[in-house]
Amino acid sequence: MDTRFYRQNAPWLAAAALMTFSSSFGQTFFISLSAGGVRDAFGLSDGDWGGIYTVATLSSALVLSQVGKLADRMALVPLILATAVVYVAAMGTVALAPTALVLGLGVFGLRLAGQGMMSHLGMTATARWFRANRGRAVAVAVLGFPLGEAMLPPLAVLVMAGLGWRATWGVAALVFAIAMLPAILALARGGRTPQGEGDASRAAGMDGRHWRQGEVLRHWSFWALLPGVLAPAFIGTVIFFHQVHVAETRDWALTTMALGYPMYAATSVALSLATGAVIDRLGPVRLLPIFLLPIAAAILMLTLEGGEGVWLVTLLGIGVSQGVVVTMLGALWPALYGTRHIGGVKALTVSATVIATAVGPGITGLMIDRGYALGDQAPAMAVWCLAASALFAAVAPRLAVRLAPPAPA
Repeated sequence: MDTRFYRQNAPWLAAAALMTFSSSFGQTFFISLSAGGVRDAFGLSDGDWGGIYTVATLSSALVLSQVGKLADRMALVPLILATAVVYVAAMGTVALAPTALVLGLGVFGLRLAGQGMMSHLGMTATARWFRANRGRAVAVAVLGFPLGEAMLPPLAVLVMAGLGWRATWGVAALVFAIAMLPAILALARGGRTPQGEGDASRAAGMDGRHWRQGEVLRHWSFWALLPGVLAPAFIGTVIFFHQVHVAETRDWALTTMALGYPMYAATSVALSLATGAVIDRLGPVRLLPIFLLPIAAAILMLTLEGGEGVWLVTLLGIGVSQGVVVTMLGALWPALYGTRHIGGVKALTVSATVIATAVGPGITGLMIDRGYALGDQAPAMAVWCLAASALFAAVAPRLAVRLAPPAPA
């Protein structure tokens, strides 16, 4: 394998990967580890906690759809700093929250600054910094997601066992502020102009145009793609958010379940890197009809009887789809809509993803409260994935003929 691309662009690739990694503290898989302590501290049911999470996340999505546009107008480093201030404040709020209302405000900040802006900034910067090799660049940038999912849950479980869930959030704030943020700023300073790839601001999308946010919203392609591309976010969030519930209802050990995250991450990383190379050769549109099939099979695993091995296989299938989807979507939106206004376009897609991750825990939490375990809800999610795959098979050829010619490698 030719490693020159990775060696020559290591600072920018590392900066983007660190941004996606640092979004972990605002991701569902990390927040949900505190679910047991939160419910006990504030006397909440699964539905109550899911409702707080849903309201906070939906609110953050609405704000993100507008704040995300700042990536088109504001320099990257100052925007990272502003996001970091909100992020650290949110972690501190969760750690010290005296009431469920204050806790909800902290979760809002985590979702806005963490899952929302840190992910958004990492992926937007990558879309601008690279063009002909965008698939491989995105594949590296998104590695921060599975690495965070692999490394942080086992560590957080250990810290919580010794210090409690509140102190764990204080530790998270210190780790981000002292270690992650300075590294991101040092690596991202100066940015990158693609060499031999043309001006990244002029990498056009469908019909050779640069699409604005409003134009994307009015075009059929966005709404045809949206239900399917949101399925992995919805399903993955539901699985991670209710992992404590799954452990309690299936009599599984949470510490054993947490060991599945490294396997999940390794699978996601391998598929992400492989997908990046495929995208650079074939384009992202050709993957649309197939990327949801593994996650459909994975979620159905929860309908089976068995021990923690069922959970591990479920994570494996989700890792396959997530590895493909995060790389594919990172390349798909700039390919379809161009890069000049990609901050505004990605703000739409990230906001929609945040909404999906908000609705998932709320709906499934209410269903759990009414006696429907997560395994009982799994078939409906699998049908969603299969229906979306059929739609993508019909839509993909129409999109392919409208794409601008690919840049020379």
